[in-house]
Amino acid sequence: MKKYDQSQLLKNLPEQFFASLVSKVNSYIEKGYDVINLGQGNPDQPTPSHIIKSLQMAAEQPENHKYSPFRGYKHLKEAISEFYKKEYDVDLDPESEVAILFGGKAGLVEIPICLLNPGETVMVPDPGYPDYLSGIALANAETVFMPLREENNFLPNYKEVRKEDLEKAKLMFLNYPNNPTGAIATKEFFAETISLSKQHDICVVHDFAYGAIGFDGKRPLSFLQVEGAKDIGVEIYTLSKTFNMAGWRVAFAVGNRSVISAINLYQDHLYVSLFGAIQEAAYTALTESLECIRDMNQLYEQRRNIFINGLKKIGWEVNAPEGSFFAWLKVPDGFTSQEFSDYLLETVHIAMAPGSGFGTFGEGYVRVGLLTEEERLQEAVERLKTLSIFK
Repeated sequence: MKKYDQSQLLKNLPEQFFASLVSKVNSYIEKGYDVINLGQGNPDQPTPSHIIKSLQMAAEQPENHKYSPFRGYKHLKEAISEFYKKEYDVDLDPESEVAILFGGKAGLVEIPICLLNPGETVMVPDPGYPDYLSGIALANAETVFMPLREENNFLPNYKEVRKEDLEKAKLMFLNYPNNPTGAIATKEFFAETISLSKQHDICVVHDFAYGAIGFDGKRPLSFLQVEGAKDIGVEIYTLSKTFNMAGWRVAFAVGNRSVISAINLYQDHLYVSLFGAIQEAAYTALTESLECIRDMNQLYEQRRNIFINGLKKIGWEVNAPEGSFFAWLKVPDGFTSQEFSDYLLETVHIAMAPGSGFGTFGEGYVRVGLLTEEERLQEAVERLKTLSIFK
């Protein structure tokens, strides 16, 4: 059979970090090892039952067996606007300031293609979600990395960015609560970002995937809550984490009208909108009781406290995350991130994601997902204790 070469565009794509991580973990599971997988970012709780029932009922409706409107159902976009008003006191026009997405990742990858010409520059957090780089590669754009350092609470220090890079930049990605560090943003930081954006004409894309998950009484801030944000950027919100709907692939972008228009135009040529029953289920999630969000948040905080306190007891000096369902842990002396991750998988069969997979400034850390039962987190602590490398 003839083998056809891939396009140069595909060859330019970065390696899929999470795919290689899953493959390595699965190889140990296939050998019969009891692996405690803390390297994943896949919610482990079921979708709330009232959302599932909504899907079931909608799937039986003949109108949902047809193509849905290209840009999604009006009532879903209205529900998104009402959700943002209720949760964040942000006003949105459902027709011009909301775009329905095929999952948050799709939106994050699409936006560079929608807004950039080849050679233009994107500012990206380091460490950060690896798939930001996918959209940049597909747009044939350039990347400037913004270091996220612990001493600055994992917020970029814009004074570190070279003036010439700011002048060239057309787009900036931010993500708070942050993957992988678990940090949260402040109103002052977002205000500084908006001022910088206006000064240098940079469109800001705030990845708000973990917007529902904040700890110690601190509620994560929506970028759009800060004055002027809608003028210069958009926010990507996914139902994957908030409602445990990761496999459903439904999200939305909200904010600047010109960006929303570009996303909608691009998607017009790729899709004929989401399956109508999925849209009905999303409508149900956003408009009915949100108590399930509060319960989920409490669950993650309990897991965080059990795991972080357990690590401290065995002598691993770690900081508790303020948001998201991730913990960002410094590796012990004598290891790189990859070496430590491999060591844990091989010796005590615990999977953690090496920080180096999230960028140069992720070196020296591992990311832990708090996405397994409390008993398994406690067992992970006990396994780590047997290594006798923490004092």
